[in-house]
Amino acid sequence: MSQKYFFVCRNCGHRIESFDEWFRLGQKCPECGKNFIDTKYTTDLDKLKKLFQTKEDVKSLWHYFDFLPLNHKENIVSAGEGVPQIDRWQFLEEVASKEFNTKCKVYVMRHNTGNATRTFKDIAGTLAASVLKECGINEYAVASTGNTANAFSHYLAMAGISLYVFMPEDAVKENIASVSSYGQKAVICKGDYAFAKKIAGEFTAKNNILMTIGNTDPLRVEAKKTWVYEWLRQVGETPTVYFQALSGGTGPIAVEKAYDEIEPLGIVKQRPRYISVQPSLCDPMTQAWEKAKANNFPEGWQNDFPKIQNPKTKVQTLATGVPGTYPIIADITKNSNGEIISFDESRLVDIARLVTFKTGEKIGPASAVAMGGFFDALKKHLVKDGEIVMINMGEGVDRASFFLQEYVYNEDRVSSADEIKPFSRKELEFRLWRNILK
Repeated sequence: MSQKYFFVCRNCGHRIESFDEWFRLGQKCPECGKNFIDTKYTTDLDKLKKLFQTKEDVKSLWHYFDFLPLNHKENIVSAGEGVPQIDRWQFLEEVASKEFNTKCKVYVMRHNTGNATRTFKDIAGTLAASVLKECGINEYAVASTGNTANAFSHYLAMAGISLYVFMPEDAVKENIASVSSYGQKAVICKGDYAFAKKIAGEFTAKNNILMTIGNTDPLRVEAKKTWVYEWLRQVGETPTVYFQALSGGTGPIAVEKAYDEIEPLGIVKQRPRYISVQPSLCDPMTQAWEKAKANNFPEGWQNDFPKIQNPKTKVQTLATGVPGTYPIIADITKNSNGEIISFDESRLVDIARLVTFKTGEKIGPASAVAMGGFFDALKKHLVKDGEIVMINMGEGVDRASFFLQEYVYNEDRVSSADEIKPFSRKELEFRLWRNILK
């Protein structure tokens, strides 16, 4: 029996004492059969408040060990994943004020500065590997469009755990190669992400192998909740608006979990409004949300969503065409007075070029979706005067070489020096902004 943490079923309130018991139960509540559980801690919350006050260099989410579901520090599997870097991008504040008459503060949370796989999936990877190691699990499986595949492959390999990674047939080759390079098994399924999850479920059930339960998995939720801890520790305030590119939706679920935990401390005035952004060629949650709004949210609206088979999106890390977590995300969004919007994929490269021009950061397509959503939200007046914005920039461009190749926009191909055209960086910047603001 765990002394440090326990689980409570969010549906019926049944108590489960530890991950050992949770895994033995097949990751389902024995009373109601649901798999959405809440993690509770016995540690005094005042200790968490003191952790927010730490100003020295924090190496990873394990700074918050007492509020993570692992009992023994010797089981920690860490690869120097660090914590998210939070920057204030004042050039976004300036354009919001000048072009949209909206005075707001804008923070950007980045995940591409750590030493592991350079996405926010690393924090779930370190927690998952550590918990599985502590529980003596030798085999595990995930279905993934790319980033989870890489992070879990890396961390579980460090823990000596064999991992089966189920990926859709159009998965980016770099991601497939990365999984295999860690000595893990890449299983390429001849269909889309939903089909890959189906095959994964059948395989793991047949062979009695533990598999992640997806976006509500406490291994993911408990890791990502530490984002909110870092907002408080690094900048001393929390946003009133939170932007994230949306695939399955663990992010909003985890952020809400963090607020549930810290609410008794009385240090946060309000929770953020969630503005989630989907790519235009794979936006089933946006479609469902718009339909519900148009019909004034009728009874049962949370369970009415489309299923997009074989989505043609170029943003493979967001290619969740069958959004099983939509009922949860829908409630979180509505309760926060938030929105779920789409961003036109044809404009992603313009966003990425501008960000790199202004900051030097080369962002991946999913990050461009989140940033593009911020600009569209300004145009639609979804961000108000005086608000504090946090944009979750989920990935760099490391494993999206196809996208990096599209960054090229200022080049001459010549046979002689006389053919080289002069250029002005001011004129170049004007063109970049024009493409985005038009």
